[in-house]
Amino acid sequence: MIESRTVVCSHNCPDSCSIKVGVEEGRVVSILGDPDHPVTRGFLCGKVNRYQERIYSPLRVQVPQRRIGRKGEGRFASISWDEALDEIAARFKQVIAAHGAEAILPYSYSGNIGIIGSYGGHRLFHRMGATRLKRTICTGSAVAGIRATVGDHTGKDLEELADARLILVWGMNLVTTHIHAMPFIKAARAKGARLVVIDTYRNGTARQADWFVQVRPGTDAALALGMMRVIIDENLHDQAFIDRYTHGFQDLAQACRDYTPQHVQAITGVPADDVLRLARDYAREPAAMIRLGVGLSRHSHGGMTMRTITCLPALTGSWENRGGGLVLFTPEHYWQDTDFMTRPTPDDPPARTLNMVRLGEALTEVQDPRVMAMFVYGSNPAAVVPEQARVHQGLAREDLFLVVHEQTFTDTTDFADIVLPATTFFEHDDVQTSYSHLYAQVSRAAIAPLGESRPNQWVFNALAQRMGYDDPFFRETYETLIPKLLRKDALIEAGFDWEGFMAGRPTRLPSFPYLYRERLTTDSGRFELYSERMAARGMPGAPAFMPSTEGHVDNALKARYPLQLVAPPAQHFLNSSFGNTQTSPRLTGEPRIKMHPADAARRGLDDGAPVRAFNDRGECYLALQVTEDVQPGVTVAEGVWWPKVHRNRKGINALTSAELTDMGGGARFHDGLIEVEAASG
Repeated sequence: MIESRTVVCSHNCPDSCSIKVGVEEGRVVSILGDPDHPVTRGFLCGKVNRYQERIYSPLRVQVPQRRIGRKGEGRFASISWDEALDEIAARFKQVIAAHGAEAILPYSYSGNIGIIGSYGGHRLFHRMGATRLKRTICTGSAVAGIRATVGDHTGKDLEELADARLILVWGMNLVTTHIHAMPFIKAARAKGARLVVIDTYRNGTARQADWFVQVRPGTDAALALGMMRVIIDENLHDQAFIDRYTHGFQDLAQACRDYTPQHVQAITGVPADDVLRLARDYAREPAAMIRLGVGLSRHSHGGMTMRTITCLPALTGSWENRGGGLVLFTPEHYWQDTDFMTRPTPDDPPARTLNMVRLGEALTEVQDPRVMAMFVYGSNPAAVVPEQARVHQGLAREDLFLVVHEQTFTDTTDFADIVLPATTFFEHDDVQTSYSHLYAQVSRAAIAPLGESRPNQWVFNALAQRMGYDDPFFRETYETLIPKLLRKDALIEAGFDWEGFMAGRPTRLPSFPYLYRERLTTDSGRFELYSERMAARGMPGAPAFMPSTEGHVDNALKARYPLQLVAPPAQHFLNSSFGNTQTSPRLTGEPRIKMHPADAARRGLDDGAPVRAFNDRGECYLALQVTEDVQPGVTVAEGVWWPKVHRNRKGINALTSAELTDMGGGARFHDGLIEVEAASG
């Protein structure tokens, strides 16, 4: 007999889908989107539709493992949990005694965004005094940039998209990374709305647009400044809204003065007439919604780009209208309190902080103390971190004690001394919110853990005991954590159905659509078109366009590497998470790099040819896809294939830079210069 269970997808995706699982004799036999979830609406992305491939992958880690070969070989022998935990605790104690606790580095990110699973390890490593990790690789720059303008008010309700009359999807390929936004856009278009996609290449979402505006990588701030100049010059701004809710309008107006449509065309490649049309269409439509993507922030001045675009709805006052404003992230964090899990307590030892983007440097150059032990969970750094050659060099150190808690054997586990088997979200309890919609939901295990796999919280509590830590936190249970994580009393007072939520139903969190009428969390309490805080930090106080460190300036570097690389997500992958399945790699085909026909002809390269992409950081071998979907001078490589799939185990992040963005300490995945040549051998 098939039983029905409900789980919530915990992968790093804004949709946080509710899933109906069919279970027969303890095994998952069917996976369907929850028809009762207002956003999931009965369908799932292709990746999660095939999730049995991940649960029952032949690469699944099912028992603890100890390395028996050289680092990087991936040869292990099975051991017991007691042996594994005893060895980890003993090695950590040895490192602390010899080098200090800061020689231990925890490394995690969003392989699991369930609240408990994601944040469960922080207390252990803070208690230990280990190095603290700045987790900014994905959204650090985007969040810092948007908060410089709007504070914590990072977006309207996703469901308002259905009431928009003009939708600007800016820097986000929704059909790949946010598929459940599309029904709301479809509903809006059925009522006459228009969809405009602004992006660097013609992707799946751009093909569905009423108008595709193609912009050179890293120049979006110049386009936004040009739009704002037109809006101000033609008196299309909302002066009453500006006077009441914004700060620094005159500074913004001055910052826009040089950005004539002709000047914007020279920077962005967008024709001057299109700059005029886009500005006018946007300003004249009260219900104009910008769906902003974090990809815009992944270049050297990504924070300023996000800050600049975020000024647009404040200039036109579209925040006031249903279907208007901007969506980056939803304000669910007003109800979420993870500080007791994530922040150091006054009793915790002080510790240094290292940025996760610069892992290669941390493992090969940082001293006083040197990183001597590392615990990886919820991440695959050997595949996803920039400057991959340095990362692999550091992971291969024989004196580095590396522990990896992982579901499958990956490039990162190949370097591990101990590998611990981790559960999937089908096999453990957690609680989930979303960073695009306003529904919270508990997720109960649908099946027993495969083999001896264990969830993050179990592992950290067991390790804390062996380290001799008796903090009450390490005895917390799922039932005691949830009321703290989601501010139970405040939610109930606001009308939240706590009983329904605990019963597993998707339950809507109270929202704040007009928070700015109260007071924004900016210094002025208004939308900051000028920021004194940024000016005090030596940055432009008003929005600005600044050329990318790599790509916009003709110099010796660009003469050697004339092609700009953009590395966005692929439809059938989610970063590196589905590289272990049978279907996702097959549907994606092979690692490819897109190039304009003129660039290919100049290099004597044909479609489908094997090529070598390279720069001073490294090289990567790919298949060439010649297409007019990209602009001359731009190349696009979609998806993070596992390095072991590539020749010489060198993936796309062998080419990306570990330099940080202007704000928020983010990564520059779309801001690298390369050259491409025919591959030999």
